Amino acid sequence: MKTALVLGGTRFFGKELVRSLLSRGVDVTVATRGKSGNPFGEEVKQLIADRYDIDSLKTACGGFHFDVVYDQIGYSSEDINIAYEALKDQVGKYVFTSTMSVYEYGNLLNEEEFNPFTYPLQIVKSQEVSYGEGKKLAETALFSKTGLPAVSVRIPIVLGEEDYTERLLFHVKKIKNGEDIGMPNPEARLNFISASEAGEFLAWIGTQDFTGPVNACANGDIQLSELINLIESKLEKSAILTTDITDENRSPYGIKETWTMDNSKAKNLGYEFSNLKDWLPGLIDYYNEII
Repeated sequence: MKTALVLGGTRFFGKELVRSLLSRGVDVTVATRGKSGNPFGEEVKQLIADRYDIDSLKTACGGFHFDVVYDQIGYSSEDINIAYEALKDQVGKYVFTSTMSVYEYGNLLNEEEFNPFTYPLQIVKSQEVSYGEGKKLAETALFSKTGLPAVSVRIPIVLGEEDYTERLLFHVKKIKNGEDIGMPNPEARLNFISASEAGEFLAWIGTQDFTGPVNACANGDIQLSELINLIESKLEKSAILTTDITDENRSPYGIKETWTMDNSKAKNLGYEFSNLKDWLPGLIDYYNEII
């Protein structure tokens, strides 16, 4: 890979993707609406474009060719169609950031649990469907584009110091402030990926011959009660858990059943994931310090 276009790469793990590409010597172009600024300065080319407007994207990218396009901000089949029509003759490979939300609850879910090649295709806007359904239809639309090598990377909840969703920070704050946390099933298990590893994996998979869906997550999972215990030990304070869920106390991790993925396909391709429990405690330390 010599050149890459990143659709949405100026915050959270999109920034890590760009950093990983730059470290590999890739000539990176970032296409954004320009509202989040450019954290990379002259290290990258920046195109001002509305990724959700075909004319805007086509005009901004006219005359360029990219070995790989990374789509960080596609949420529906219509989004995929817009990017495809604008870029189809200018890209060699399409890497789409998908999600574990294409799966129903389950343990060690593998890629065959959702098959975008047989799923009924509907062209919808992201506002018309749920997040998970939008990603399902986005994958389905992407893999219907014959002749375009494509990968959908299914990732779980991403954790990192620059996490604008503040989902892990929510739990740290609640425990530190002695406020209750609404969690329907503390025995459920989740797995995660760090922002840096999400970016690194996306950059890596773009260099592989592989096409199709692939799961990407850190090795290992964690029971939600164990996560709460870990935060308690770092803060030296006890959590107040409740099954009386309100808008104010609802845990962003408040799943009803275990929801984890199997990353063995990516491992068999040659990628070595980190171990969740090697870095999660340090991230909790960081959040504890900043509040």
